[in-house]
Order: sequence, then C-alpha cells, then structure tokens
Amino acid sequence: MKEKLEQIRQEALKRIRESNSPDKLNEIRVAYLGKKGELTAVLKSMKEVSEAERPKFGQMVNETRAAIEELLKQAGTALETAAMNERLKHEVIDVTLPAKRPVPGHKHPNTIALEEVERIFIGLGYEVVSGPEIEEDYYNFEALNIPADHPAKDEQDTFYISGDFLLRTQTSSVQIREMQKGKLPIRMIAPGRVFRSDEVDATHSPCFHQIEGLVVDKKVTFADLKGTLDVFAKELFGENTKTKFRPHHFPFTEPSAEMDVSCFKCGGSGCRFCKGSGWIEILGCGMVHPRVLTMRGIDPEEYVGFAFGVGLERIALLKYEIDDMRLMYENDQRFLDQF
Repeated sequence: MKEKLEQIRQEALKRIRESNSPDKLNEIRVAYLGKKGELTAVLKSMKEVSEAERPKFGQMVNETRAAIEELLKQAGTALETAAMNERLKHEVIDVTLPAKRPVPGHKHPNTIALEEVERIFIGLGYEVVSGPEIEEDYYNFEALNIPADHPAKDEQDTFYISGDFLLRTQTSSVQIREMQKGKLPIRMIAPGRVFRSDEVDATHSPCFHQIEGLVVDKKVTFADLKGTLDVFAKELFGENTKTKFRPHHFPFTEPSAEMDVSCFKCGGSGCRFCKGSGWIEILGCGMVHPRVLTMRGIDPEEYVGFAFGVGLERIALLKYEIDDMRLMYENDQRFLDQF
C-alpha cells in the first residue's frame, strides 16, 4: 500500500510540474483529491487493512494528501506570479503623463438662493427651524384656520398617506409646531420641501421648496412686517429695489397682502422680464389671524404676529433669470455649470 501511495504522489508531482494554467491544476486537484479521486479510492480500501495497521495506513494517506496540496499551492502561486510579470511587461504605466483631474462640484442654484435667504434673516435675528415632511392634517390645515369644508383646502388637498397624514403642502405647519411649544417671542423661518398636485410646467411642479417666516411678539404691527420684507428685498435683489403691497386673502392671516418688488432688470420702467408692468410678484404675507393664535394657547390681546411665505424656486428663477423651473431638476451639466 505504501508503494501505491508513493506512486500516486509521484504521478501527481509529474502532472503538476507539466501544468501551465490554473485550470489544469484544478483538474489535477479533482483527479487526486476529489470525491472520486485516487486518494479517495485508496481510503475506501481501508476496510481491507487489519485494525492494527489502519492508524499507520491513515497517517500515510493524510501525508500524501498534504504533500499533493502543498505542491498544488506552490504551483498555483508560481503561475500567478508568472502571469503578473507578463502583464507588467505589457501594461506599462507612464507616470510622466498628466493625471486626470477630478472636476469639483458646486452648489445647486436652489441651495445658493436658500443660503442667501437664511443669511439675511439670521442677520435680522431669526432662527431657522425645520419640521416633518409627512404631516398631520390638523397641523397642515385645521390649525391654520382651514377647516375641512374651507374652499382654500381644495387647492391643496393633495398627497394623502392615510386619512390623517399627508405630504405637507406648506411649511406653515412648522410655525404651528413652534407656537405650540409656548416659547415666546418667536422669530423664525421654516424652509423645506412641500408637495401639491400641480401639473409640471415652466413655473409649477408637484414637489418644490417653500420658505415660511413668522414673528410673534408684543406690539407687532403691519409696519414691522413691511419694514422687514423691504429690508429682505433690498438685500436679495439690490438696494434700489422698491416694494409694494396689494390686499389679498389668506385664511391664516388678517389682514393679508401680496408683495411685489420693482423689476431689477429694467428698474421699474417695464420690460419683457416683468411683462411691461415694472413690478414682479414675490410673496404672500399678513398679520397672523387671532384664531390661529388662540388655537395655540396664545392670547391675541397680548401677543400679535406676522407671517410670510415665498417659494424658493421663484427666488432662484428671478435672481438668476431662469425662464423654466424644470431646468432646476433635469441635472443637465451644461445648465448647472453656469452657477
């Protein structure tokens, strides 16, 4: 039996030395060490060996297996080294060639506009606050003086997740949550994504960004609102910018107004950009409705507030003279590189 094992070892050694590829080495491994290999067949004949000789016989088989495995390992390593050396001869890297420089990224126009707005209001003493995008119907409508049967709800009755939860249609819900904390006075802005079932066109999208502002304090007047937004407009569009307020209606403010800014393209004389009017509508605003304060446990006889809301995309479109909102989200490198 010893002679048989030595013969197997020598045959395996010869075949391994003659091998010139990993596939052939694998064939040898299967032929000698596999389930139907030479050594496996020898082990099956162990029942013919006497009990006294079996330990020694088993040891000899294991030594032969270990020797073949070591030879296969050495041959495999040698083949890998030879293959690598051959590749290095042909795959030469010229280290003197100029490297490919990574193209640095930059901020999206929405991000640039948002940071500019935040800088202005933080400078005025405001705090930047965020809230959940999946909002309760109560915070999104009821607490803003928009009951279930209010006509204003039809315009925003949009993406519901369940009967009581929806994707928020405005960041005004963050204002409600801040008032609910009971920490007065409040000076805050709430930027974030909002969702409405709008058709996609040059000025509308079902997902866009809004910035809501809120001030709640004693002896706050509409003059404070006008002065704040006038400073905001001049900081954002230039010191020569003028503002005007037109009466409007919002359920959560009374009185309410729309604010226009003088066209920063023509200086108010009238052009294509402002459609010849000299003015551009920019945001909605007003004094916080007493009912909204009362629902949050704030005494409207002692505290007064004002609020405003502006679309972030609208600011970016105006400031950078972009004529189609869809360009903001198409990820066209040619467009984004301009910023």
